[in-house]
Amino acid sequence: MVVAVTVPVTVGTAAFAAVPASPAVTYTNAIAEQRADPHIFKHTDGYYYFTATVPAYDRIVLRRATTIQGLASAAETTIWTKHATGTMGGYIWAPEIHFIDGKWYVYFAAGDANDIWHIRPYVLECAGANPITGTWTEKGRIALPLDTFSLDATTFAVNGTRYLAWAQNDPAVGPGTNIYLAQMSSPWTITGTPVMLSRPTAAWETAGGETVNEGPAVLQRNGKVFLTFSASATDSNYCMGMLTASASANLLNVSSWTKSTGPVFATFAATSQYGPGHNQFTVSEDGKSDILVYHDRSYKDITGSPLNDPNRRTRVQKIYWNADGTPNFGVPVSDGLTPVRFSSFNYPDRYIRHWEYRAKIEANVTNLADSQFRVVTGLTGSGTVSLESANFPGYYLRHKNYELWVEKNDGTATFRADASFTQRAGLADSAGVSFESYNFPGRYIRHYDGLLQLQPLSTSLDQQDATYYAE
Repeated sequence: MVVAVTVPVTVGTAAFAAVPASPAVTYTNAIAEQRADPHIFKHTDGYYYFTATVPAYDRIVLRRATTIQGLASAAETTIWTKHATGTMGGYIWAPEIHFIDGKWYVYFAAGDANDIWHIRPYVLECAGANPITGTWTEKGRIALPLDTFSLDATTFAVNGTRYLAWAQNDPAVGPGTNIYLAQMSSPWTITGTPVMLSRPTAAWETAGGETVNEGPAVLQRNGKVFLTFSASATDSNYCMGMLTASASANLLNVSSWTKSTGPVFATFAATSQYGPGHNQFTVSEDGKSDILVYHDRSYKDITGSPLNDPNRRTRVQKIYWNADGTPNFGVPVSDGLTPVRFSSFNYPDRYIRHWEYRAKIEANVTNLADSQFRVVTGLTGSGTVSLESANFPGYYLRHKNYELWVEKNDGTATFRADASFTQRAGLADSAGVSFESYNFPGRYIRHYDGLLQLQPLSTSLDQQDATYYAE
């Protein structure tokens, strides 16, 4: 859990923002091609550990690096291979790596060699310090009261109590899979009676002809527990929903949870991202940002079964937080560099955003992507930067009549110049940033009456209005 709020400090008689508690972090997607159902775990040894489903569905792989980006080029080791016969000899799906009470555990689903669809959850254990070189032993199958198709087991602890969440079919409920929760007595054993937290009933949970709730993942913050899950067919219909409960509530009481009225993360054609889901969570290298880890595809149309299409790939992007304390995942961003937000120095709850293409600063921007920009090499070349809209790729922040707008790059020299800026240390705080016009030196992007303008600066207030923090 991380804290991602700006803390005001007093400068004279006015309140200004301190350096944000959750400063900007950027990554370059994709992290790993042909790696679905990803799980990235940051350990106390300074390494990130990454595992995911491989297209052959026949083994469990692991890689590690000191940075999330480093996982992209890290060596990959097979730590376990499916059995030649019997149980754990069929489909091997969705491994997760956890560290519990001084030992490593991998949770995964497996079919049988003679019945690949006899999917059940299993656990591996490793006592070694390095799980890549350590010895893994099979703790066996997680015994569930109902012996049916079950998968995607994940574990988490709230207030000292450890839980297991998973997806399972109950013929008495109907086709497809539901999300269940139970308390644990050991890392491979549940205790008590499981509760069904969610079943797929809404149109967004049953699209593509599949009734699916699966892939639970847990994020905790502000006294709340957020359990995301994936829904619908595993093609472009795949999406994420979310359940929310108070951390002080009885989590084994279904009435403690509230389901989102629609998906919280879904296909976004403008960025060419389709079927995002089966997510997990990690934290940034500085520990100050929550990071969403998920898979999707770069195209919509699939020939044959989605299970036979190998091109789901692992991706990451920063999570932001709404004023009400709920996570905002935005949209699956374009491949390449991830975007950032810019908060105002002297109005710390307001962000640069576009509204009907006009640039302004505003608080409570729940349409997150309106306030996200990729800071890319300037359209006029190195030495400058351009700010590309996250939800309108190819559209850039540019000045026009000294007003700032988000417009599509028309390829002209005028546009390139209008959309290029020199990024300076913040004029009111060097920990922030200010943007000086490339073709009108001495004029900076500043807010005035809530709108972004390109103006010369002469007073300390002008400099404050022209200073922003990357988040």
